[in-house]
Amino acid sequence: MPFPKAVLFDLDGTLLDSAPDMLAAVNAMRARREVEPMALGALRPHVSKGARAMVGAAFPDVDAATREGWIPEFLDCYRAALGRFGGPFEGVEPALAAIEQAGSRWGIVTNKPEALAVALMPLLGWESRCGVLIGGDTLSARKPDPLPLHVAADRMGLTAADCVYVGDDERDIAAARAAGMRSIVALWGYRLDGDDPVAWQGDVMLEDPADLARPERWMA
Repeated sequence: MPFPKAVLFDLDGTLLDSAPDMLAAVNAMRARREVEPMALGALRPHVSKGARAMVGAAFPDVDAATREGWIPEFLDCYRAALGRFGGPFEGVEPALAAIEQAGSRWGIVTNKPEALAVALMPLLGWESRCGVLIGGDTLSARKPDPLPLHVAADRMGLTAADCVYVGDDERDIAAARAAGMRSIVALWGYRLDGDDPVAWQGDVMLEDPADLARPERWMA
């Protein structure tokens, strides 16, 4: 069974274990405020929810309006830690190689700011391999809106039906469904205790990134 013509991936929590970089960012902020460092396990479930969720988890006793003003600081701290501590999940690189060797292409659709996602590509050796990259601020809408997936497919010269989207968050699966694109739930990613990936109604659920190298799993 062949791979899809193109595979579109979420980035954080799907291809990339970026939680250690994010932890360095929030702990830099906490150190400035003379707060004890946060543990990785406490931050990890919030990573796929975005900057506001992570700052909220790091400073739960600070009011939302104040935390909102700290988002630029968080992004600056994260930029300083970019690619220093995290890396691809085990099994991701062989899976990407298998997709490429089969003649299929892959790209990234993330809610991370485009500039940060682009900056990561050479650090990972992906700048010439990633066929398309759409960030959270690339377009007028972001996931769960289907627009980023439609634009990604179009930029690759394909339709939504030619692609599969892989993500670890409910917004990823909702975006794929709205775009008319098959979806895979990446169960190795970041989830809060109350998240129920079964309820997201993805087409396939995979436990391990290594499963992505097995094309028969894509249509399970």
